[in-house]
Amino acid sequence: MTRPGGSRSATGATGPGFGIPGYAHPLIAPVEWAELTRPGTPLHWAVLNVADGPGSMPDPHCLEAAGRLRNAGVRVLGHLDLAYGARSFGEIVSEAHDFHDWYRVDGFFLDRCPAQASHLPDVRLTAATLETIAHGGHLVLGHGTHPYPGYAEIADQLVTFRGPWTDYRWSQVAEWTADHPPERFVHLVHGVPRSHLNEAMRIARWQGAGTIFFTDRSDHGERIGRSSPFAALPGYWDEIVSQIGPGVSE
Repeated sequence: MTRPGGSRSATGATGPGFGIPGYAHPLIAPVEWAELTRPGTPLHWAVLNVADGPGSMPDPHCLEAAGRLRNAGVRVLGHLDLAYGARSFGEIVSEAHDFHDWYRVDGFFLDRCPAQASHLPDVRLTAATLETIAHGGHLVLGHGTHPYPGYAEIADQLVTFRGPWTDYRWSQVAEWTADHPPERFVHLVHGVPRSHLNEAMRIARWQGAGTIFFTDRSDHGERIGRSSPFAALPGYWDEIVSQIGPGVSE
């Protein structure tokens, strides 16, 4: 599978917007899930992470939350953990089938995706298989850093930064990203103080990231699920929504 580069809009949206990397379970974070269906929110996609994956059986609360999002035109992605290449192909594909069969996801978010050139063939095979499962659905590779450039050919979007504000404010963009439009890149930043929100937005624009999620919540070991700093709304959600402005949801 090869994805086109510069001429392709990876999100289908007309401007910058949010990627939600995975809120806590809908029973724990009902306000967060409800907020995603607010009209006019520039939302590119939201990740559904039931239990560090799809769980062992369909969860009625997650079914309801995913259904509401999809009815509102929001693209829902299933969370698949690649563990930097440590998980087997069979495990990943099995979880992808469960996500698609149970929750009718529109694609997948491959968390902890390897970034080295040596892993590219394996990730390419996984990506091609996931595209078949989701019938050409949206694919985001969650590297968290700038990967080997070849990864841009096998996915719709790449997460080229995931981490704390203290690192983000001094971060540098890889030169090869200039060959692709901002819609191809995602930045996920935690610990961003309200007083530095404008600066963070400027950095995203300068570095060419069209999909973002900034939060003032602090890191608790960068774990996934309810312990993640991205598991809840930032305290300045209304402010950041108004800064980006109305967008086109999926």
